[in-house]
Amino acid sequence: MSQQIAISLKPDNQFLSFVQSHTGESITACYQCGKCSAGCPTAYTMDITPRRIMRGIQLGLKDELLDSSAIWLCVSCQTCSLRCPREIDIAKVIESLRQLSISEGRRPAQKDIAILYSAFMQQVRFFGRIYEAGFGLMYNLRSLHIFNNMLRLPSLFSRGKLKLKPVRKGASEVKQIAARVKELERKKG
Repeated sequence: MSQQIAISLKPDNQFLSFVQSHTGESITACYQCGKCSAGCPTAYTMDITPRRIMRGIQLGLKDELLDSSAIWLCVSCQTCSLRCPREIDIAKVIESLRQLSISEGRRPAQKDIAILYSAFMQQVRFFGRIYEAGFGLMYNLRSLHIFNNMLRLPSLFSRGKLKLKPVRKGASEVKQIAARVKELERKKG
């Protein structure tokens, strides 16, 4: 009986190796101090905190991590990465789990979160920053929540919280960065 338990807890070294090779981060260096989770502004909404994500990778818990809502709720604010005493870019690791989940065709744990993620990234790529009105419209159309928050729009526009015309500040720089990332990925892959 105890032998079965030891076998089931054996790390899936392929998953750990995969994540480390795709991120360039040393996941095994994480000693579970918890500073990442303590500083995370969205940890309270996550089913698995950043510290537990790192431990899950060390243990090879691929399915549990890729099927969690946590990897989709991370806002990539980099707080976890900045707080890490081992200088692990945890936000980068979580982003790699999102990309792996997408490439494997997994459905996110929460309905419509992939649509939200996709709409957000498209806005950043196109405008160089988030264009809130376009983002909201795109999300509502794609998720079929057509009239979601429509009653709030007049107040947001009148107070200047939403702009009709997008600001394209930094769009060319973001496009250059995205092109460079694709080039590096092509060379690496």
